[in-house]
Amino acid sequence: MSKLKNDWNSINIIDDVDYHEEDAAIFKKLLSGQTKAGSESPLASLNSGFVLKGRVVEITKDFVVIDVGLKSEGLVPISEFTDPAELFLDNVVEVFLEQTEGEDGQIVLSRDKARRLRQWENIVNNCTEGSIVTGKVMRKVKGGLMVDIGVEAFLPGSQIDNKRIKNLDEYLDKIYDFKILKINTDRKNIVVSRRELLEEERMSKKVEMLENFQEDEIRRGIVKNITDFGVFLDIDGVDGLLHITDMTWKRIKHPSEMVNIGDELEVIILHVDREKGRVALGMKQKESNPWEEIEKRYPPGTHVKGKIVSLLPYGAFLEIEPGIEGLIHVSEMSWTKNINDPSEMVKKGDEVEAIVISIQKEEGKISLGMKQLENNPWDVVEKKYPIGSSVTAEIRNLTNYGAFVELEPGIDGLIHISDLSWIKKVSHPSEIFKKGDKVDAVILSVDKENKKITLGVKQLSENPWENIEKIMPVGTLVKGLVSKITAFGAFVELENGLEGLIHVTELSDQPFGKVEEVISKGQEVTAKVIKVDPEHKKVSLSIKEYLIDKNKENHDDIVVGEKKKRSTKKKTKEKTTEEVS
Repeated sequence: MSKLKNDWNSINIIDDVDYHEEDAAIFKKLLSGQTKAGSESPLASLNSGFVLKGRVVEITKDFVVIDVGLKSEGLVPISEFTDPAELFLDNVVEVFLEQTEGEDGQIVLSRDKARRLRQWENIVNNCTEGSIVTGKVMRKVKGGLMVDIGVEAFLPGSQIDNKRIKNLDEYLDKIYDFKILKINTDRKNIVVSRRELLEEERMSKKVEMLENFQEDEIRRGIVKNITDFGVFLDIDGVDGLLHITDMTWKRIKHPSEMVNIGDELEVIILHVDREKGRVALGMKQKESNPWEEIEKRYPPGTHVKGKIVSLLPYGAFLEIEPGIEGLIHVSEMSWTKNINDPSEMVKKGDEVEAIVISIQKEEGKISLGMKQLENNPWDVVEKKYPIGSSVTAEIRNLTNYGAFVELEPGIDGLIHISDLSWIKKVSHPSEIFKKGDKVDAVILSVDKENKKITLGVKQLSENPWENIEKIMPVGTLVKGLVSKITAFGAFVELENGLEGLIHVTELSDQPFGKVEEVISKGQEVTAKVIKVDPEHKKVSLSIKEYLIDKNKENHDDIVVGEKKKRSTKKKTKEKTTEEVS
């Protein structure tokens, strides 16, 4: 080791990092000679952080001894000299002053920190955010990689590549170009991106490639992605979209029915949008359009044959020739059956005949019908079931508003609840019928266009309300069973099927509290008809009037009896008088 120094002018300060004003004053004195040799050294109060120039005075196995002109030489680990060309005696190198006095009394220097400081200065002075630098990927850290671009910079995981990354290890020790995204001088850190350069390169290449794309040109591409709406192909590094509607003249639900990822396809360039960098592709355009002159080949009314290729809730698609499919809607499958699902009539792969109903060429649609192959039974329903005719039909279904009956397979009719009885108040048809019953009825109306037939059961007999005033005039005495009791009176079912109401005020000729005190359900009663209302189908009855009349008759009978007795006594007396005389 060399002896302690006393020539302060030999100190060569190159730069300082975060020095204090007192440090600057000390070095100013040192450099100006104001501090004399032998005096108390000002280094005792000197802070670290300076970059000095020093001379290599000794090289050992583990250390390099550097003379920077201070009180003693400093030791620098030989591992910090990454460039072997620097390791020779008397070579002048830059070192970083870490401590003015270490544990062994020597100054502590760092070649590595000095070099990194210079590299940081170089980055700050010569690069800005957006600059391109070259660096080597050093190691993995949380959230990304660390890159050596002269100083260590952070490469976020999202900025490593423009493709899915499976393993970060494949990037270690590789040298790439990077774009500086952010420089933080306060924290001395840098964020870089490789992805942005790759995207810029890709876009630049794409723009260049797009110049060579021409509409109607035939190209070959590799399927790289499949979506619901189409297929993306890689054509010489440029992505193109093959929309599902441009894949085939046939109807398909999903592109995967025709292609798989990795397939090589021959396509035609339909459109090139150079501003947005988009390319529209087509496959079906390479073939002639089977829809040309479709109206001439299949005018409405044409009888066609084909295979069922798909079923949907609303109908079945029939392929009548390659690329030409027609829809048989569920409503066009049968004249008589109410089809809810096409599978009730056909299944995929069936050979089916149909009639062309209409063609919408621009929309690529053909409407077909199966029922048109048969006679429509509704065409003759008016003749077969004239209004007023009587029929026997089977109850097929019961609803709140009536009963559906089957006149013949596929021909149904409705007996509305209001046409079940002239006199009964029916709340639900199940009170009279059950499913499967055979019932006689009268045809009331036929609507061929809307496929509706209405029938009635009550029309089989005369309407009793039309002659009610003759059948049951006011004052008539009637008998019946109490069918219902309410707070306002009691309903009585009469012998002729009609129903009458005895109001609470007409229940008795004597005072009472509750209705149940004078009458009960199921009781047979005799009452007097006091009112008939044919329009509203009401008959009002009165037990009170009946009792009053009955009591009057009894009173009259008693009076007549007394008169007869007095008359008899008088005649007997007169006869006796005559005999005595």
